[in-house]
Amino acid sequence: MNLKRWFAWLCLALMLVAEIFLFQANHAKEAALNSLRDAQQENHQLSAALEELKNSNTGLQAAEILRLRKQNEILTNRLAAVQAAADQLRAESQQAAQHLTTARTALQLQQEHLAQLQTENQQIANAQAEAQQRNACINNLRQIDAAKQQWALEKNKTTAAVPTAQDLLPYFVDGNFPVCPTGGAYTINAVGELPSCSIPGHDLPPP
Repeated sequence: MNLKRWFAWLCLALMLVAEIFLFQANHAKEAALNSLRDAQQENHQLSAALEELKNSNTGLQAAEILRLRKQNEILTNRLAAVQAAADQLRAESQQAAQHLTTARTALQLQQEHLAQLQTENQQIANAQAEAQQRNACINNLRQIDAAKQQWALEKNKTTAAVPTAQDLLPYFVDGNFPVCPTGGAYTINAVGELPSCSIPGHDLPPP
């Protein structure tokens, strides 16, 4: 009788222990299910957030790509404008270089023409100076011849007589014997001959 009672109590105790374990197992299972549901919900939220982030990144990438494309288009247009301006400047520079070359050529021709004119003017001036000096010398020869004729007339000299420069000094206005402007030497000669100068071309025309 006691054995049966103890066996019954043992079975009851085992049943209580089993019930406790079952309750704990069910509680743990419920907690695990709750954790699983929470994890699934969190995973879903994370997936949604990831998808949203992905979509957001895709949108940002698309916007960035669009911005870069627009910026590239702007830079391309600017580069084209700068290239066009550079081409225009290059063309203007070439044209200016051509004009400069033409101007230099014209200036060189003008300088050559000016030098030629200066040479011609110098030649003309030299010729005029030579003519003036020749005329002055011829005028001196006329004075010498006139003084010589006056001397012969007053001194009753023949045409063969040759006076000295000292003899003729009183017959010059300033009392000085004429001097050739170009440094020629005068030869008085005889009364019947014309006086002469050592410079070629400084000659009195024959009477």
